Amino acid sequence: MQGVPQQFADEKDCASFRHLAQVPGVELYHAHISRYAFEPHTHEAFGIGAIELGAERFRYRGTQYVAPVNSVVTMNPDELHTGEAETADGWRYRMVYLEPDLLEDVTGIRDWWFSDVVRHDAQRSALLCQQIYGLWNTDDPLAQKGLLLDLIDTFRPFARHAPNSQEAAHRFERIREYLHDNYMHPVTLDELAAVVALSPYHFQRQFKASYHVTPHQMLMAIRLWRAKDFLTRGMPAAEVAAATGLTDQSHLTRAFTRRYGITPVRYQKQVFLR
Repeated sequence: MQGVPQQFADEKDCASFRHLAQVPGVELYHAHISRYAFEPHTHEAFGIGAIELGAERFRYRGTQYVAPVNSVVTMNPDELHTGEAETADGWRYRMVYLEPDLLEDVTGIRDWWFSDVVRHDAQRSALLCQQIYGLWNTDDPLAQKGLLLDLIDTFRPFARHAPNSQEAAHRFERIREYLHDNYMHPVTLDELAAVVALSPYHFQRQFKASYHVTPHQMLMAIRLWRAKDFLTRGMPAAEVAAATGLTDQSHLTRAFTRRYGITPVRYQKQVFLR
């Protein structure tokens, strides 16, 4: 990874993304973060990765975790989480984000789910880092597909494959769906509370108890995930801001950088597949 992204205040912080032209639905990420603290954000994909150096502290499903070196991290789609350094020199890590449809198409297995977000497994951690590095550094379609299958085999023992009825039955699932359908519009607390027939006061209290974030934080996470998709497709940043319900390009830049540690323009330069 060459250079330091301009948006980081500390020269020790850097992050890079890559998409694979021949394998849509895969996003690769490599970063070394010492000072930066990521605000709550989400990915509409499974996030699988490993800690190469140092340790990360993060909040996931309302619980604080520490992932030290040689840890494997497995996150489910659409789960809000944070991220910051636990050690003085920060943490270096590699991640791959796999869209659920891709994972099902490639394996023929439905209902992937990870119960545990952090596991200490030095062997699998090193193997995941090697496989993600290999995917990053080859453009050969056959090699990419082979590495992807090997990577899935590496983390597959951590997954289960039964429908998650508890998640599906969650009372506020309708709110998440509503936010996904209306992220491009201004959304009010009264509007959201009406969807589940609660007063705004009780709605926000129960929502925060369930997701450990405010409705506005979840809305922003969805908007910025959509922004990543639009940027990947080559949409200009100013148009992305308008399409995702943000005030202007400056608003997009501030919010995107706080959550992903990289500006929208720089992200687009790294991942836009012409």
